[in-house]
Amino acid sequence: MHWLNSQAFTLFGQHIVWSDMIGNTIGLIALALGWRRSIWTWPAQLASGAILLVAFATAHLSGSAGKQLVVIAVAAWGWWQWNRGKEKAQDGSLAVRFATWRERGYLVAAAALGTLAVGGLFTVLPALSWDPWPDAYIFVGTVVAMYAQARGMVEFWFAWLLVDLVGVPLNFTNGFAFSGFVYVIYGALVLWGMRDWWLRSRTAAQPVLEGAPA
Repeated sequence: MHWLNSQAFTLFGQHIVWSDMIGNTIGLIALALGWRRSIWTWPAQLASGAILLVAFATAHLSGSAGKQLVVIAVAAWGWWQWNRGKEKAQDGSLAVRFATWRERGYLVAAAALGTLAVGGLFTVLPALSWDPWPDAYIFVGTVVAMYAQARGMVEFWFAWLLVDLVGVPLNFTNGFAFSGFVYVIYGALVLWGMRDWWLRSRTAAQPVLEGAPA
């Protein structure tokens, strides 16, 4: 596995390592598959998480490394969740929807309390992370986003946008330039995917007229 942490090339003065490049490329594919509501988004996220775990662990970013462990666990659960829920849409595809106000409240509360708890832990134990609060924010935000994605909530795209706002500068600062570049592309895909899921959720919410084909 040593070659995964070696330098692949230099881009704009930034050193690109193999694990960072491969893991984030697969992650980008996973996001595109999520936009298409393909079940293959989850095994792609599993593979991306395993490779990035190696990258972040060697950089002493415990929050980001821990995030990848959560990515792997939630990806397995999301895979099962999407398989179970595929029949909910009339066309046989995954049904997507907006969260209820109560669910949104739970997501926001979980993100806030989780960030405070994890950030506090990293602050008390500085050996776990050299950038505790951004690290904690990304860790918890990713968990919330993946949970919402597994439940088919449109809000998961908003959660990814909020993670990207911190993830881009953090990755550049800590030497993961390829992650920073890819996160810019993530932003475009997130906006595109958000629009697609938004429109599909509105279509799914429209009642079928009596006598009309389902």
